Amino acid sequence: MNITGNTRVIGHIGYPTHTFKSPMIYNPYFEQMGIDVVVVPFSVTTEYYANFLRSLFNCGNTVGALITMPHKVSTTSLVSRLSKTAQIAGSCNAVRLGKDGQLEGDMFDGEGFVQGMLRKGVNPHGKSALVVGCGGVGRAIAASLAKAGVARIALFDIADSSMMFLASQIQRYYPEVDVLTGIRNPQGYEIVVNATSLGMEEGDELPMDVALIDNDAFVGDVVLRAEMTAFLSQAKEKGCQVQVGTDMLFEQIPVYLEYFGLPTTTPDVLRRYAKI
Repeated sequence: MNITGNTRVIGHIGYPTHTFKSPMIYNPYFEQMGIDVVVVPFSVTTEYYANFLRSLFNCGNTVGALITMPHKVSTTSLVSRLSKTAQIAGSCNAVRLGKDGQLEGDMFDGEGFVQGMLRKGVNPHGKSALVVGCGGVGRAIAASLAKAGVARIALFDIADSSMMFLASQIQRYYPEVDVLTGIRNPQGYEIVVNATSLGMEEGDELPMDVALIDNDAFVGDVVLRAEMTAFLSQAKEKGCQVQVGTDMLFEQIPVYLEYFGLPTTTPDVLRRYAKI
């Protein structure tokens, strides 16, 4: 990729950055299509994040920002406008500059997860789901599963405040969905999701007891460190249909591109050029 003085930048902001996959998906696509834009990872810790985000958009060649852990929740208080999805999820993973110069944000993680399920022939409507981890990505997935019509959703997080906030938001916007909290046992659930960071590092404990997952459950993981995490590998050995973290990523990128006003594409085209 030839970076020039005309190249525009999408900042990929999070901490740590060693698991980031987006630059290896977006940038080969941009290069193949002749789009003079580059995704650049920025390793920014919590104490510097608010100032960094504002400074990034003071640059005239900034197209937008991809937001990842641990900043998705805090971003909601740093932008002037949030989409309905981001409000429900209480988290934000995309930021752009509005026509009036104000920052606005949206959340696409959950839609990417659900679209990945549908592409695999699994419709969440009427099913029961367990989401372990109620941070930014977990909130988004739970919100999108509720939107997709799950009948029952159970939530777990070691931070009670995050879990209860998400439960209240789902009950407010989707009162027809039965919401349970403090549930970590996956037995009896048709959709099981690890939305924690467990699995990012070698030796991490599993997010739940895989032995209790039903053999015919659909099991998803958001961790991008490896294509198959230890959690997914054990679930697959049981016979479960699984969804890797990069599936969610590929499914949401076309929406990101449209959001940033760039030529969009399909997940299949992105996979063709990706260098993961």
